[in-house]
Amino acid sequence: MPGLVPGIHVFLFGDKQDVDGRDKPGHDGIEALTELHSKMLFTADHDEPRRALQKFIAAEINPHVDEWEKADIFPAHELFKKLGDLGFLGLNKPVEFGGQGLDYSYALMMAEELGAITCGGVPMAIGVQTDMATPALARFGSDEVRREFLVPAIAGDQVACIGVSEPGAGSDVASIKTHARSDGDDYVINGGKMWITNGTQADWICLLANTSDGQVHRNKSLICVPMKTRGVQVARKLDKLGMRSSDTAQIFFDNVRVPKRNRIGEEGQGFTYQMIQFQEERLWGAAACLKAHEFIINQTIDYTRGRKAFGGSILDNQVVHFKLAEMQTEVELLRSLIYRAGEALVAGEDVTRLATMAKLKAGRLGRELTDACLQYWGGMGFTNETPVSRAYRDSRLTSIGGGVDEVMLMVLCKMMGTLPGLKQKGNA
Repeated sequence: MPGLVPGIHVFLFGDKQDVDGRDKPGHDGIEALTELHSKMLFTADHDEPRRALQKFIAAEINPHVDEWEKADIFPAHELFKKLGDLGFLGLNKPVEFGGQGLDYSYALMMAEELGAITCGGVPMAIGVQTDMATPALARFGSDEVRREFLVPAIAGDQVACIGVSEPGAGSDVASIKTHARSDGDDYVINGGKMWITNGTQADWICLLANTSDGQVHRNKSLICVPMKTRGVQVARKLDKLGMRSSDTAQIFFDNVRVPKRNRIGEEGQGFTYQMIQFQEERLWGAAACLKAHEFIINQTIDYTRGRKAFGGSILDNQVVHFKLAEMQTEVELLRSLIYRAGEALVAGEDVTRLATMAKLKAGRLGRELTDACLQYWGGMGFTNETPVSRAYRDSRLTSIGGGVDEVMLMVLCKMMGTLPGLKQKGNA
């Protein structure tokens, strides 16, 4: 039986040592427990890219977050180019198209580290580039279409977005109305997409459209559409509750003509490809919450320890320190679920069930955790100058984007055989 991992210390009752034994100010045992847990999925090979990403976030992103939040946008092309030069936009993408050719555990590592960015909008935009708009392209696209769209996305030379949701079809993907009519060697696209992250800055969109009038799960295709194509109109930039630094657009397509060679994989398989793509999107969204949640817990500990009321600190109240301990426990449980799903995905297993559970839990936890922490900040929590108010607003999207909580529950019930209307096992 293997022994304890060298360098990992278990802390009780206030010992403040880092995982390497050095004294440090901070929060007892959180970092050490996280590192111990991660050894199951991550190896020493993950350490160097993890440290490089942490350094990049600290130097190139977090110092600018407040500015980008106030501007309601961040410079996607500039930032993505820097990330591309470091190899972070294609960790698990094919080497022949500029990727690193690594397994999914590296993408999951990146998603978790992006949670250290002190807002939700920037990591979400990066995640769209790496885990939402490009997985199907990398897996099913022809060499020609991958050279045209995947290569510049991995290099950071182009910004991508994913076009699935519509005003009348958000979580109900099968009901989309955008249509790509066949005309010789081209598709002629008409329709519109809504809530498109990176939409005002994107160079191309991975578009889900109906390419026939057949059965709704077999009549859709994924098509790469350059945003400068005639007839593509970015109608407006949406004014959102949170995720302020991320640009989100409504987009219309008016007789947009693109060659059929821009289609990803087989015609009519777009719904299936998108469902597969959703696995990585939902798992990414859950993983990106982990460090964000821990940051807010730690910020709340610091604030409530220093805030005095009724003869003691706010933190001294049992309801406060017990609740924070409970929330940290919930974050660790979520991490366990995510890591289990990550291991399964690396092993080539279908992770629909686990990814759906992780996405559901991440959204629910984000709402509960940020609400509780904001309450402990009192009046300051209701101002926009505190990190907890930004987290409160940003985290709310996790229960909506990539499929609302209710759809996640429907997926799970269907897999459990409990969704009304399904033929039950053993019944005629």
